[in-house]
Amino acid sequence: MKRPAKPVEFPDWEKLYNEEEFESMPWYIAGMDPDIEAGLRYIAVTSGDVLDIGTGPGTQAIALAEHGFHVTATDLSASAIAKALKAARKKHLDIDFITDDILRCKLDRQFDIVVDRGCFHVLSPAMRPDYVHTVHGLVRTGGFLFIKCFSKMERTMKDGPYRFSPDELAGIFGKRFIVEYTEETVFHGTLTPLPRALFSVMKKL
Repeated sequence: MKRPAKPVEFPDWEKLYNEEEFESMPWYIAGMDPDIEAGLRYIAVTSGDVLDIGTGPGTQAIALAEHGFHVTATDLSASAIAKALKAARKKHLDIDFITDDILRCKLDRQFDIVVDRGCFHVLSPAMRPDYVHTVHGLVRTGGFLFIKCFSKMERTMKDGPYRFSPDELAGIFGKRFIVEYTEETVFHGTLTPLPRALFSVMKKL
């Protein structure tokens, strides 16, 4: 009889963001993630309302605001939100930073684009249906969901987030979104080598 997979353990996000500097975190990247930039070119959208889920250091929210989008950014860590807000204010950017848990989301509006760079892949399998239901409600009809997560091609890291194949992503999201494309890439950050990742652009049905 096959044993159930051992649950993946993750940090206490509030403790991590309270005690560590953003620049030391494996997923930190100073500017816009190249895959997110490529996704924006693909959908040919240059303005509108964007939600950045699990914003962490806030770098993607800041980059999106610098590109002319109206940005809302959420994270379940109040410390992450406070630090990201401070960074945005230094650049004189008006970003709505909100402490929020995507699985208990308090937002009551929809967005043209929802960006998830690293939130989905730290959720346990049992949480995924609730996540899909929530993000589907947050994207306007005809709008887009960007997902960046670890790939099953990543085999050098012993620990870390859950890993997915393109077919698995399509199976999880396909009843609610049209998968425009999913490609193999890397998770840009401070690690060497950069972990293997997937980036997917999906359109709300």
